[in-house]
Amino acid sequence: MEVFMAKYGEIALKGNNKRLFEERMIKNIKQRLAAPLPSGARLGDFAYERAQSTLYITPLSETADFSEIERRLLTVFGIGAVQRSLALPKDYKEIVRLGVPYLKRALAGAKTFKVEAKRADKTFPMNSMELMREFGGEIWEANSHLSVDVHNPDVTVFLEIRDSHAYVCPNRLQGAGGIPVGMSGKALVMLSGGIDSPVAAYMMAKRGLSLDMLHFQSPPYTSERALMKVGSLCGKLAEYCGEIRLFTVNLTEAQEDIRDNCPEEYMTILLRRLMFRIAAELCKEGHYSAIVTGESVGQVASQTPAALICTNDASPLPVYRPVIGMDKIEITAIARKIGTFDISTLPYEDCCTVFTPRRPKLKPFLNDVKRLETRLNADLMQKATENIIIENF
Repeated sequence: MEVFMAKYGEIALKGNNKRLFEERMIKNIKQRLAAPLPSGARLGDFAYERAQSTLYITPLSETADFSEIERRLLTVFGIGAVQRSLALPKDYKEIVRLGVPYLKRALAGAKTFKVEAKRADKTFPMNSMELMREFGGEIWEANSHLSVDVHNPDVTVFLEIRDSHAYVCPNRLQGAGGIPVGMSGKALVMLSGGIDSPVAAYMMAKRGLSLDMLHFQSPPYTSERALMKVGSLCGKLAEYCGEIRLFTVNLTEAQEDIRDNCPEEYMTILLRRLMFRIAAELCKEGHYSAIVTGESVGQVASQTPAALICTNDASPLPVYRPVIGMDKIEITAIARKIGTFDISTLPYEDCCTVFTPRRPKLKPFLNDVKRLETRLNADLMQKATENIIIENF
């Protein structure tokens, strides 16, 4: 019988609160595995059992798609490692009889291997060192093309003797880590469509925040394809974050008002302050505890320390900036890892690139910015929030 062993990551250290984190992670796993396939079919039913900081997930269908199950488990925050394993009786002869053939496919293309054994059940007659030596010898005899490499093997075979069964696994995959989504409250992400903000969303979901997204558009300066791009990003992020709501706000009139009534070099910072006010208003209505952005110090003119002071002033809520100290190479590496990079680099502009000043103000003073805001039509913020488009992902 094959099972998936979802080993706890950080939540194993949570002490008296561990059970709360554990139950939230299990709930998220069940929701993730229940999501339909592109064909509309389901992955099937599962049995769940937890013990020793591990959740055992057993597919109950003989035709279960094990690769898809594994892929989904690797996107669930809270899981430290995933092992697709064969559950066996705690009898060494049975472990060899059934376990060695089970490993055949995984070892077929390998040149080197090693065995790591762990005897959690101390009543088992062989200790960990004996298991590694003896089981490794049985594997080598059945796969004579292999040699042992204890430092950098092509395949590491894991053998664990636990309370109810022995488990043989040819590969341990690193999980998403972090803590389960939903354990840290709710936040609203300002999702631009670029590379940085989806990475920021991923990083805050990894710290347990449930997230919804806020996107600003400016038709006809921004296209319908730009909005479709943001929808694709939400779909990809939902694989990690769970269900997402996308709020889309039209800023065309407000941007034109800024363009017509304020110096060009202040246009971006004034627009950012308006965005933060709208985000804060939505947070108040939706009971979000913070705003999340993909801002990184010094990356663009609106993200200098002086500019960030001005935008922070516009929000009564905390602003989380998880990529604040990262450079573009680091951010891009995460974007590639989570599958958002190719979507983010599609050539469709967002509203932040509309009316971009030729020489933006790098060191704006807050008093000057507030004085310029008195020239703007205050009713346009209210108008922008009256026709919000909401989509679910």
